[in-house]
Amino acid sequence: MNNVKFDIVNSLSGIKAEDWNSLNGDSLVTSYDFLSALEDTENVGGDSGWSPAHLIASDGDKLVGAAPLYIKTHSYGEFIFDWAWADAYHRSGLDYYPKLVSAVPFTPATGPRLLASDPEMKQALAAATLAFAQDNKLSSFHCLYPELSDLEIWGHAGCLTRKSIQFHWTNQDYESFEHFLSFMRSAKRKKIKQERRRIADDGITFDVISGDQATDTEWQFFYDCYHHTYAIRGTNPYLNFDFFLALKKRIGKNTLLIIATRNGKRIAAALNLLSNDKILGRYWGANEYVPGLHFETCYYQTIEYAIQHGYRTFEGGAQGEHKLSRGLEVVATNSAHWLAHPQFSDAVENFLSREGTAISEYHDSLTTRAPFKTL
Repeated sequence: MNNVKFDIVNSLSGIKAEDWNSLNGDSLVTSYDFLSALEDTENVGGDSGWSPAHLIASDGDKLVGAAPLYIKTHSYGEFIFDWAWADAYHRSGLDYYPKLVSAVPFTPATGPRLLASDPEMKQALAAATLAFAQDNKLSSFHCLYPELSDLEIWGHAGCLTRKSIQFHWTNQDYESFEHFLSFMRSAKRKKIKQERRRIADDGITFDVISGDQATDTEWQFFYDCYHHTYAIRGTNPYLNFDFFLALKKRIGKNTLLIIATRNGKRIAAALNLLSNDKILGRYWGANEYVPGLHFETCYYQTIEYAIQHGYRTFEGGAQGEHKLSRGLEVVATNSAHWLAHPQFSDAVENFLSREGTAISEYHDSLTTRAPFKTL
């Protein structure tokens, strides 16, 4: 460790992809290709409010550790909500922004946040991250959706830990979608069959296409649908079309487009990411409203694909109790937080204690509402 040098870099452009990926393991969304696509298409950097400040550790010419970091001037695109903390700072005459975040922008997927081959280096990365936040007078540091081994390191480094929940589907070696449904209680099974039958009776069919095989026109249709989901809420999407074309070019085989068609007209689309044995449900949209189309396009088609191709997990993304009745189950997710202001740190610690109890109770309540038969 004596020869290791720590630096902050403002883009991945000066780092070799193979060096970064050698530390990353098999997580798609912290891969060089995914993170650099965000930078190269200007979805982070510039005036986006996400300024890359990646921490790298080098031993001579060898990259031995890294942490994807961003200096943030807002809290959009994080999915772990700290707006109330920012408001409390503001009401006290203090600046909450800028803050430092270790996360995958716009992507609430659990995975590595300390990229290194051994725990000692991960501990050094955590310490260097917090030192960077302190030295640059940043209000706080937040690590979003770290895997459990990284969360433990952040805790030892002095961070507060926070619980949240998501809804994931787990493959119990199902032989087919019908086999999966057979494990559900009768009423839940019947409801899903009715939903699927209505979609089929409406003449809607689906094309499930590997992203590298999809045409630019198909990608454009997906983006138009994705853009529409934001437009009807009066907002702009986080990501531009260039980013999705970059995904096609760089990791197209790890993307999956699901396109719904009725009477020869495309009406909806969803995009999933394929990360090792996981499917990450990411974006969806439709250019017309059809009851049940969201559930079929985003959940049932993806679950069928997971069963057919042996994926172990389908992560349905943040929020949404409606996912529970569709066969996804509640799981705990985590984050870690450090606040520079001692009094605010104490206040947040007290809040997280109360919130953690409420989250645990909510988790238990949702578990009892799972649609599966009791063995």
